[in-house]
Amino acid sequence: MKLKRLTDLIEIVKSLEKKTLIAVNAVDGHSLEAIAEAVALGIVSAVVTGKRDEIIKQCAEKRIDQSLFQIIQAETDDEAARLAVQLAAKTSGCILMKGLISSDKFMRAILNKEAGLLPAGGVLSHVAVVDNPNYHKLLIVSDVAIIPYPTVPQKIAMTHYLKEMALDLGILRPKIALIAPTEQVLLSLVSCTDAVEVMKAAENGQFKPALVFGPMALDVALDPESAQIKNITSEVAGDADCLLFPNIDAGNVFYKMNTKLCHAEQAAVVMGANVPIVLSSRGDSVRTKLNSIALAALLNK
Repeated sequence: MKLKRLTDLIEIVKSLEKKTLIAVNAVDGHSLEAIAEAVALGIVSAVVTGKRDEIIKQCAEKRIDQSLFQIIQAETDDEAARLAVQLAAKTSGCILMKGLISSDKFMRAILNKEAGLLPAGGVLSHVAVVDNPNYHKLLIVSDVAIIPYPTVPQKIAMTHYLKEMALDLGILRPKIALIAPTEQVLLSLVSCTDAVEVMKAAENGQFKPALVFGPMALDVALDPESAQIKNITSEVAGDADCLLFPNIDAGNVFYKMNTKLCHAEQAAVVMGANVPIVLSSRGDSVRTKLNSIALAALLNK
């Protein structure tokens, strides 16, 4: 079934087998609210790590039933991350979620070779689904949170993740745009020269059944009129399903602009590990966190 809008995601996931959510240092009310709602909807069962007293206090303040979670005591956020990652490594069908812990500590725990969450040679990348009311379908974008300035091999891995996410959302022939300021191959722009290298992989069939095109400016990727004016005839032009951003600067600005100015619904996960990872931001709403839990559950079907 093709997911047309994020509002449909919860109902789709409710029909799947329940997953185990393991939340790292979930001592903040926002995370606990989202987790509690996911448990109440039957999407997940939940384990949270962190200071037990603080978790119970936050549950009382938010009027959350603390019995919805299994609480694993941890004195520090480092300990909370270590315990959660260890549990995730041995729990089948689980999801790992970031609570109130810095992203660098969270990622360090995941990247620990002894934890066994990252396959050899694996690339972790953040993939977001954006439901902008001004676009005619969902947009899948990467990377807005993890890889600052990806190399060509990393961009090739990120393109694979975009394709995989699109297929999981029911898009049979994903259209992936390699975003740059222009369609011209300007040697002075890394975004353009890297897009040429990713296109070589596409031409060798690496991303089938996806269609990949770039370099391509954002207006051409999303607006048929702009594509027509610029005489860009690719099927991707004006109808992209996925956007590969050249760096975190472009991706992060796009993501936050959609949130704050367009009031878009969003969901996001980190792909590339042995389990789906919800890397929620302190600025994300409860709804975005709930959407992200549901998206992770869909990927781990």
